[in-house]
Amino acid sequence: MAYFDEAKVGDKVYGLIFGKGKIVAVYPDSHYTIMVEFKNGDEIPYTQDGIPGWGNFKKQTCYYRKDVDLTKVDFSVAEKKLSHKKIIKLREKGKLEVRLPSGAWANVAKCPIEYIENICEKENYHLFRKRLKK
Repeated sequence: MAYFDEAKVGDKVYGLIFGKGKIVAVYPDSHYTIMVEFKNGDEIPYTQDGIPGWGNFKKQTCYYRKDVDLTKVDFSVAEKKLSHKKIIKLREKGKLEVRLPSGAWANVAKCPIEYIENICEKENYHLFRKRLKK
């Protein structure tokens, strides 16, 4: 049984990428089973396992709000603002992270290029950081 098999329109969910949202449509006979509208207005399709229809995520990123435990998700603030040159250098080395609209940090390689370009065009360099050592 998949995670969103019992999904109904109006169910409250939390996406690790976009934050709070609700299910606005259910498509039982499609690859993307549910459509979620997030607080920022974005609508994203998800599979029955909670995998989004954008980026190259291979793991579940959408959960029912009552099931979410965010204690292990990094929501910290970037310690210093990176320069455009440093962002390019870290991206080439695979050591760049970007702050998602939900406030969580993720590897920049998992985000669509349009999202990254939009941040750079607006010069929101505070939304990037060097990957932390774990």
